[in-house]
Amino acid sequence: FSQELEMEGTVFTPCLEGMKHVKSEQGEMLTMPFLDLCKTLFPVLDKFGAAMTIVKSDISGNITRLEKNYLSDPEKYKYLYTIVQGEIESGTAKGSSSCTNGLLWLTRAMDFLVELCRNLVAHQDWSMSQACGDSYQKTLKKWHGWFASSTSSMGLKLAPDRKKFMEVTAGSGDINADMERFCSEFGPFLQENHKFLASVGMDDMKAA
Repeated sequence: FSQELEMEGTVFTPCLEGMKHVKSEQGEMLTMPFLDLCKTLFPVLDKFGAAMTIVKSDISGNITRLEKNYLSDPEKYKYLYTIVQGEIESGTAKGSSSCTNGLLWLTRAMDFLVELCRNLVAHQDWSMSQACGDSYQKTLKKWHGWFASSTSSMGLKLAPDRKKFMEVTAGSGDINADMERFCSEFGPFLQENHKFLASVGMDDMKAA
């Protein structure tokens, strides 16, 4: 009896399931289901090992920040964007510890992950560090200051072997098909976040 139970589906299966519950019937983004959805990607990040340590702790910190706000008044903050609107009204949205900032960076980190999976599906011949580097350039780099960008680049050099990564994430499912679905279905939620943040002038904050 092996310690590691065979994964049902791939490491992306919980995320693909969770995406069905992120919106209300009126099509509004729900706070907790969205945050829970982002949490389903922790096992994906774990499979990258040390390369994603910084990214993971960043994501987890931003989720915790938003979750705390939600739990302070679950009825009031049932919808994700209400949290941002509240901060804009109170003039605290631009602060580095604001939930608005948390949502922005959470969305950007997820952009990076989507882009990375897109690269892995589209460029079967790329090494993992090539796929990581390209995704970083396209998503996070322009928002990072020098320090963040040098730490991130160093981290990404520790990316695991691609073949090994694909094996450990596949479980009993089709990893390429699931990654493709993840990109095409998760991507639009992120675009919606950006669109909303842009509409309130909050989509282009840089890292300190």
